[in-house]
Amino acid sequence: MEFDWNTKENKQLVEALLSLESADEARRFLRDLLTEGEITEFSKRLEAARMLSRDVQYNAIIEKTGLSSTTIARISKWLNGSLGGYKLVLNRMNHHHLSHSAGKGLSS
Repeated sequence: MEFDWNTKENKQLVEALLSLESADEARRFLRDLLTEGEITEFSKRLEAARMLSRDVQYNAIIEKTGLSSTTIARISKWLNGSLGGYKLVLNRMNHHHLSHSAGKGLSS
């Protein structure tokens, strides 16, 4: 059964995420919404996706993140899947990082 994004609650969550305007707002909202353990878990999953996108081997990802090989395999499936959520975010994060780095020059 496919996940239903069209429930009132799920639409509300997406709207809440879209309303955030800064890193500080995102941190504050995520801390209120999630437990510290959940934040850590999601951070590890994003890091695993980043590492997978750079062709890092599962063993190195397991060692760095502590995630199970099953979780890493699931992340790999989603990273290469049709929805493209991980790729979208990783590309935007990489572009954001590059655009901020490009303006610094040699004097930074």
